[in-house]
Amino acid sequence: MHPIFLQIGPLTIRWYGLMIAIACLTGFWIAQKEAKRNQIEAQKIESFFLFAVLFAIAGARFYYVAFTEPALFWANPLSVLAIWEGGLAIHGAILGGLLACIIYTWHQKISFWKFADTLAPSLALGQAIGRIGCFFNGDAHGYPTNMPWGLIYSPESPAGQMYPGQPLHPTQLYEMGFNLIIFGVLWTIRKKIKIKGNLFLLYTILYSAGRIFVEHFRADKLTYFGNISAAQSIGALGILTALILMIVLRKKAIRI
Repeated sequence: MHPIFLQIGPLTIRWYGLMIAIACLTGFWIAQKEAKRNQIEAQKIESFFLFAVLFAIAGARFYYVAFTEPALFWANPLSVLAIWEGGLAIHGAILGGLLACIIYTWHQKISFWKFADTLAPSLALGQAIGRIGCFFNGDAHGYPTNMPWGLIYSPESPAGQMYPGQPLHPTQLYEMGFNLIIFGVLWTIRKKIKIKGNLFLLYTILYSAGRIFVEHFRADKLTYFGNISAAQSIGALGILTALILMIVLRKKAIRI
């Protein structure tokens, strides 16, 4: 495994950037298909796409800086824009994308819950593809392990620098696997969901639960309260919030 996919002279294409691009394009394609089924204009997805990507990148960077180098942010707030220096977090991307969705649907005067349901399968599949980039890049890696599937990462990768020559839990593949399962579940039941918002809220519950589990094997996690990582804290809050909102939506009987 090596972080660089292709290098021709000064041109360097990294696996991470390549897989993120593929994840975005695949998610966009799936969302367009779902938009048609949910009677949402394809143009709405197109105009939302770039808006959401910008918010997601900004959210991913801000989240990472807030939990790893808060002093750097207060000393130089513009450092949050320096994405070329590395440091992006998926929870920040999700929260940024969620904010973009709230703003966009309010501005366009369309149902937030229907729009979120339309995007939910794309989000799960996109995250699965993105973790392939993390796998080759050697970030989001696990602790050393004696399990037969432990992997040794390239010396120049974050994993290789932290644990040189040691087999590690391939936590990127763990997360990719459960994201694919989540996509399969959402794609299978999406036509059976009768209450708006429940598909997106189910995604929130499933992803949060899976991420809480995988965090036990992650070595480069962002810690928050002692041994509890930021992702586990956010995940627990996400599950609780989603369950409450499911009850609220059910009582309001907001049906598709």
